[in-house]
Amino acid sequence: MKYEVKTKKEQEFINIISLVKEEVKKSGVKDRIAIVFVPHTTAGVTINENADPDVVRDILYALNKKFPVNDAYLHAEGNSHAHIKASLMGSSCNVIIENGELVLGIWQGIYFCEFDGPRNRKVCIKVIG
Repeated sequence: MKYEVKTKKEQEFINIISLVKEEVKKSGVKDRIAIVFVPHTTAGVTINENADPDVVRDILYALNKKFPVNDAYLHAEGNSHAHIKASLMGSSCNVIIENGELVLGIWQGIYFCEFDGPRNRKVCIKVIG
């Protein structure tokens, strides 16, 4: 199932765990796996802490320190930093489903990672049963 994600900032992490939980619930699958896929080259997906928003801020800070928006990149569109960051985050993640629930740590969330926004994006979620 494809979901639309509207990003509001040039770079941001959006917690999409509710979308994944909704898809698992709709599927009726009790045990197997959920696959989250982002079909973009300047956005990604990751699993990380969802309790303290400073963690997301720190991740973006570190990525921008290592891969600044403006540098000596050759890509004509001017968004090479976004391609690099998206490649590091990855375009998919898998989450185990047990007893109809996602198997995640108590502090973990699933984040859509925007590096070239704001944009209208898509997230694909497939529950395998």
